Amino acid sequence: MPSPIEDYALLSDCRTGALVSREGDIDWLCLPRFDSPSLFGALLGDESHGRWTLRPSDPDARSQRRYIPDTFILVTRWEAADGIAEVHEFMPLHDTRTDVVRRVVGVSGRMEFGTELRMHFDYARTLPWVRQVGTPDLPALHATAGPEAVIVRGAAFVAEDHVHRATLTVQPGDTRDLVMSRFPSHEHPPHPLDVEDAVAHTRSWWQGWASGIEHDGPHRDEVVRSLLVLRALTNKDTGGIVAAATTSLPEEFGGSRNWDYRFVWLRDTALTLEVLISHGFLVEAHHWRRWLLRAIAGEPAEVQIMYGIAGERDLVERELTSLPGYENAGPVRIGNGAVDQYQGDVIGEVLVALEAARMAGLEEGDFSWPLQRALIGNVVDEIDRPDNGIWEIRGEPQWFTHSRVMMWAALDRGVRAVREHGLPGDAAHWEEVRDALRREIDERGVDPDLGCFVQHYGSREVDASLLVLPQVGYCAADDPRMLRTVTQMEKTLLQDGFLLRYRTETGLDGLPGGEHPFLACSFWLVEQYAGSGRIDDAVELMSRLVALSNDVGLLSEEYDVASGRHAGNTPQALSHLTLIRAADALAGHVGRAADRR
Repeated sequence: MPSPIEDYALLSDCRTGALVSREGDIDWLCLPRFDSPSLFGALLGDESHGRWTLRPSDPDARSQRRYIPDTFILVTRWEAADGIAEVHEFMPLHDTRTDVVRRVVGVSGRMEFGTELRMHFDYARTLPWVRQVGTPDLPALHATAGPEAVIVRGAAFVAEDHVHRATLTVQPGDTRDLVMSRFPSHEHPPHPLDVEDAVAHTRSWWQGWASGIEHDGPHRDEVVRSLLVLRALTNKDTGGIVAAATTSLPEEFGGSRNWDYRFVWLRDTALTLEVLISHGFLVEAHHWRRWLLRAIAGEPAEVQIMYGIAGERDLVERELTSLPGYENAGPVRIGNGAVDQYQGDVIGEVLVALEAARMAGLEEGDFSWPLQRALIGNVVDEIDRPDNGIWEIRGEPQWFTHSRVMMWAALDRGVRAVREHGLPGDAAHWEEVRDALRREIDERGVDPDLGCFVQHYGSREVDASLLVLPQVGYCAADDPRMLRTVTQMEKTLLQDGFLLRYRTETGLDGLPGGEHPFLACSFWLVEQYAGSGRIDDAVELMSRLVALSNDVGLLSEEYDVASGRHAGNTPQALSHLTLIRAADALAGHVGRAADRR
């Protein structure tokens, strides 16, 4: 069985990532990109679906692990009766190749390690053709399956029933390197990696990037790690930012709420862009804007809510039978059917982020403002259309209050761009539509009896997405309607002190089963508490939330309070970016609309 979700650490080369358990198992690796088919898929099944194990032969050995500060170089220290050794694991950042390095370093005494390699390509649908290609002094294992191939160097593996095993022993000062390199099967294998150079370059690259982080407020360590996670999930070639490194980790253990998050959501990416800008990374904003221009180029009416890492549009959702699912929570899905949904909030998120970039000094290019102007035109054209909302409900579309507010925000940013920045556009018409939409929201998006904002028109339910309203400047955090909305959330959505997205019992989302508290929602609540003066509540909730991070600072999508377990895909960009926003709020940087009203 796979390890608990919170037991995994991430290795990343800013193109793809490997998940490594506390026990030394790489249970998830897709090559060469996050959204490629898996080579190791035990995360969604068991060892028969692909796993690479590296651990001491002594079953009583105990481990502790950490990242080298401000990097994704993972160091696991193993201690046993006869010795101490460390495993240093990373994915080198390289322009043309993809490698996984597992370096064993002797510290004291003598320690033997065993490694097992079970390679199952294409989501465990294909066993590779494997052959020995090295020499006795320089052993190498070559595996080919269709278009993909890997070569593993550094140990003399012995085959037994599709499993390749090897042992290696280290003493103080010894270093043994296991290196897996991916390459197209029609090409020759890449030259052996210079591991010394690779580890130095990888460490320097990550620490150099982290040195540019601007944050002097509380929870600095968590903010830095979260920003690093966002960078790790950003493709260094295209600029696309995936929502998570995994697919189909369950929101409900044993349930069917299992989705593929290895794509670029415009919403999540726009939110990521905002926090990167607020912490000094304007270059990343420029890179992402170029990605956006490429991805959504064409007819504005055909804009999707998500794309592939390079801007691909075809993300058809399919169910795999080759992987049974995490703890048998099926189905396992690749692709995402939400790509065909209309979600009215998305363009608002994009335009709010692009305004933040404009305010930070990123100049408009020849195409960037015309694109934004076309997107605003799309909002005007769709102004009366119900949508599937931020949570991608698979039930009937509704007029979600959050979506309507984000449409208001899109129009508002358009008006500001013309009035304050002198950009060309029909500000008078946009202003007219914007103000009419505000009157509509104030009338239909507020319960007349409770005096709070509601999930959608005609409902009396609240929804955690309503916490975004002050963030975009629709109202103040201490607006009486917001305060009453928070009171209703505390009555109906708080579960053991953490916030659910909405009540699944209503059946609105069209899905069976339930889910656990969504971490981003609780971080939003921290921001709301801080903005409305409930500082003690904000500090207390923030402290409990950051304590949910695993031992190397990673967060998944949700948290199962009853069992004390992470749930959902991991590491989750939205959880980490909202952690950053919450920390900023505690430091006095409250909301995306701070100092603008």
